[in-house]
Amino acid sequence: MATDRFIVEVEKGKEGVDGGSPSVGSVYRSIYAKDGFPEPADDLLSCWDIFRLSAEKSPDNPMLGRREIVDGKAGKYVWQTYKEVYDIVIKLGNSIRTIGVGKGEKCGIYGANSPEWIISMEACNAHGLYCVPLYDTLGAGAIEFIICHAEVSLTFSEEKKISELLKTAPNSTKYLKNIVSFGEVSNVQRAEAERHGLSIYSWDQFLKLGEGKHYELPEKKRSDICTIMYTSGTTGDPKGVLLTNESIIYLLEGVKKLLKTINEELTSKDVYLSYLPLAHIFDRVIEELFIYEAASIGFWRGDVKILVEDIAALKPTIFCAVPRVLERIYNGLQQKLSDGGFLKKTLFNFAFNYKHNNMVKGKAHEQAAPIFDKIVFKKVKEGLGGRVRLILSGAAPLAAHIESFLRVVACAHVLQGYGLTESCGGTFVSIPNELQMLGTVGPPVPNVDIRLESVPEMGYDALASKPRGEICIRGKTLFSGYYKREDLTQEVFIDGWLHTGDVGEWQPDGAMKIIDRKKNIFKLSQGEYVAVENLENIYSHVAAIESIWVYGNSYESYLVAVVCPSKIQIEHWAKEHNVSGDFETICQNQKTKEFILGEFNRVAKDKKLKGFELIKGVHLDTVPFDMERDLITPSYKKKRPQLLKYYQKEIDEMYNKTKN
Repeated sequence: MATDRFIVEVEKGKEGVDGGSPSVGSVYRSIYAKDGFPEPADDLLSCWDIFRLSAEKSPDNPMLGRREIVDGKAGKYVWQTYKEVYDIVIKLGNSIRTIGVGKGEKCGIYGANSPEWIISMEACNAHGLYCVPLYDTLGAGAIEFIICHAEVSLTFSEEKKISELLKTAPNSTKYLKNIVSFGEVSNVQRAEAERHGLSIYSWDQFLKLGEGKHYELPEKKRSDICTIMYTSGTTGDPKGVLLTNESIIYLLEGVKKLLKTINEELTSKDVYLSYLPLAHIFDRVIEELFIYEAASIGFWRGDVKILVEDIAALKPTIFCAVPRVLERIYNGLQQKLSDGGFLKKTLFNFAFNYKHNNMVKGKAHEQAAPIFDKIVFKKVKEGLGGRVRLILSGAAPLAAHIESFLRVVACAHVLQGYGLTESCGGTFVSIPNELQMLGTVGPPVPNVDIRLESVPEMGYDALASKPRGEICIRGKTLFSGYYKREDLTQEVFIDGWLHTGDVGEWQPDGAMKIIDRKKNIFKLSQGEYVAVENLENIYSHVAAIESIWVYGNSYESYLVAVVCPSKIQIEHWAKEHNVSGDFETICQNQKTKEFILGEFNRVAKDKKLKGFELIKGVHLDTVPFDMERDLITPSYKKKRPQLLKYYQKEIDEMYNKTKN
């Protein structure tokens, strides 16, 4: 590979062995770690120390905030300081020990993000309990599965989730003995809990249990397990990812080093909006980072429809999002533009092109068009509270057209990252003001080594001039294994390397582009292999669609697809082409389907796809793929077997129609 600006080679690649291991590319790491990875301070041994040291150093800093509700209306954010939170955590820890739960035991936390979530988590950290987040988007029966699999004896729960928790009885009560509500407990819930032999407490009642008692905090080591995070597999039961104190601490050091090097260091003045689930690694490590810097975390009210109001009240400086949220923001802005007058649109387009061209020439976003930032793009910035300087997207790929649009109009750095629960989150992240990184996940974070491993059956060669292969990760941020599943651990963890299952392609500047998924490959009836994820990424460039699932099997010779179209784009097209009716009716119209297929063919031609990679039939669904129908995982990965089951009728119809 040509000289790389953002990575350095640390080991040479190796040829494969015939009939044995495949070839592997060179090992690279971030240029910011060329002299070694950043080391944590000696007194930082556990996640408890992250919080303890901040509470000692900055006791009066605002730590956790929630909106005050006055006469049913949400007011300003009200804050608890690091010292106030620390005192509650100590009390809560004493209560946990009073009921006989101690180091190494498993403690569940169930509910939307809230100050109590973090306080419960820190009490687990203080006493060396394994924190086990529970969340219901893992599918029916997942809560019961996790409680029994992890042997959870105590669970902290949001008030409105208690009834869900009680539904896991009597099976779960072999392990689960205590439930603590973040708020109150109703008489009905108390009676139900007692019927199953469970002790149940309101928050205040539980805090009183430990009054006047004092328990020494146990000694904690870096190698101790801090949390078991269950991840949704696209098939089978959830897997419990074991993460140690060391994984989390080294991850934070790498992210800190990266932010410092690109002059975007976090300080105690930074403010974060907590709304992405704490049960996922993405949000968990970001909040740990904020706590590490003694910064402030404000919580949303739990309703995505009023998220914008919470943003306006909190005025965060860092905004993390999954693509779904950024798509909503993008669609909202597009709608406003198309509703605006001719003059407004013309000015916006002129400003956009002027700033974009300057950014392409290498100007930083804040210097590319300061006058237009004040006149035209200020409203977009104000929509996010007015103070956001970093927007970080993770958990799933962000469409390139949305990323490039937001990089211009948001007046903030828009960075895309990539990581797995197994790698403790952030493993790659793009670099500010590097516009050529669009559509990539950027170079590695300075805490891991990366290499590609060839996938010969899919035609990916890690030693080619354009290296492509399965992304493998090595470093101290990696997980310790899947809980009670040594078999699954050995499948992905080989000789110190975590095999991600994602296929990547190194870019000349050292950024990584995710191009495929190793297992998503099938054979058509003529014997041709189709790498379906790669095709979905290519067809996603069609602006008129929001998401696509491509299907084929070994009994058919061609591909079909289920598509969720973009309402704005399709309605706009329909108006211009005299296709009448509401969105649903337009999508059922044969002309619309032909338009989408035509767009697919245009992209296929442009990307020089082979004949068997063309889509011959399409079904349009106005409802995006969602978790409610079990079609995607909480991190928006497609559940292919479930998609097939759900759309079987439509698939059969498409194949029958195209044959006749």
